[in-house]
Amino acid sequence: MLTYDMDSRDGSSKYYYIYQMIRRDIESGILVKNQKLPSKRSLAEHLGVSLITVENAYQMLKDEGYIEPHERSGYFVCEIHAFPSGREKKHELKMLPETGGQDEDGRVSVNVPESFPYSLYFKTIRSVITEYGEELLKKSPNEGCAILRNSIASYLLRYRGVFAQPQQIIIGSGAEHLYGTVVRLLGKDKVYGIEDPSYHQIRKVYEGTGARCELLTMGADGIESALLERTEADVLHVTPFHSYPSGVTAPIAKRYEYLEWARGERFIVEDDFDSEFFMPGKPIQTLFMLDDSNSVIYINTFSKSLSPSIRMGYMILPERLLDRYYETSGGFSCTVPVLEQYALAEFINKGYFEQHLSRVRRQRKLES
Repeated sequence: MLTYDMDSRDGSSKYYYIYQMIRRDIESGILVKNQKLPSKRSLAEHLGVSLITVENAYQMLKDEGYIEPHERSGYFVCEIHAFPSGREKKHELKMLPETGGQDEDGRVSVNVPESFPYSLYFKTIRSVITEYGEELLKKSPNEGCAILRNSIASYLLRYRGVFAQPQQIIIGSGAEHLYGTVVRLLGKDKVYGIEDPSYHQIRKVYEGTGARCELLTMGADGIESALLERTEADVLHVTPFHSYPSGVTAPIAKRYEYLEWARGERFIVEDDFDSEFFMPGKPIQTLFMLDDSNSVIYINTFSKSLSPSIRMGYMILPERLLDRYYETSGGFSCTVPVLEQYALAEFINKGYFEQHLSRVRRQRKLES
C-alpha cells in the first residue's frame, strides 16, 4: 500500500500532493513498469481522503502517461524509457532583491526621490479614478488617448514653443519603444546615422530590428561636418540638446546644417532628452520647429522629467508621415495603460508638471 504523510503537503491540495508522490515514486523507480496501483477506494481509505481526491490524482497521472487503466483490473504503471535524472528535482525560488527599479537608460537623470512630487501625483491618480471610473477600463486608441495627446500638444506650445497638432502625437512606453516604431515607419532597409559617442540603446534598438547603423564622430558642436557630407545614412538620429555622454549642445548653425542635410527624402530623429531642464530659461528651439521640409521626427519622454517608473514617451510625426505611420504601425496597440495616460494628462492640465520642472530647475541652479 502507498503510504504518504498527508500533513506534510506544504499547502498544496490533497489530490495534487498524491499525484506528486506517485509520480515521484514512478520516476525514481520505486514503482516499476506494470506494477498495479491500489484501487481508488482502498487508497482513499488508507490515506484518509475522499474518493474524488484519489480519482483526480489518478486522472492527472493517466493524462500525463504515468499510469494506464486496464479494464476490470485497475491502474498500472506505464513503461517510461528514460527520465532526465533518477532523482527528484528540487525547486527553490530565489527571490530578487526588492530595492527599487533602475533608470530607463544610462543617461544622467533627475534626482527623482528628492524632486518628484509623489503625494501630488498620487492625489491626481485618485482624482482621475473618481472622475472617470469605468472610462479607464476601455482600451486605449493605438496612438494613445486623446486627452493626453491634447495635453501634450498644449504643454509643448505653451512651455516649449513647439506647435504640433494632437493627431501628430503618438504615445509609447519610453524612448526605446519609440525608436523601434521609427524603424517600422521608415524601414529597416535604411541606414541610420547616429552620434558617436551616443546613448548605447539607440544603436542596440536600431540594429536589433535589422537596420544598419553608421557611427558619426562628434565634434565640439555636434556631428563633424565632413562626416555629415559623405555619410551613407538615410536617417540621422541626433540629440541636439545635451547629447549623452559628450554633453554637446548643437548651436543654431549646426542645427540648420542638420536640416539642410535632410532636405529631400532623408529624415532626422530629434531625441530631445533632458531639454526641459535648460538652465538660462526656456529651452533653445527644436529642430522640429526650425524644420520647413517636414523631415523631423521629434521624440521625448517623461522618464527623466518626472520619474523612471513612469514609462511614457511620445513622438511627433511630420504630417507627411502620418499616412505611412497608420500603414506600418497603426495596428499596434498602445503600450501605456489608460489610467497612467489620464493621470499624466490631469497632472499637465492642472499645471503641476510645469511647477515641478520649475522647482527642479531652481534646485539645479542652486547646486551648480
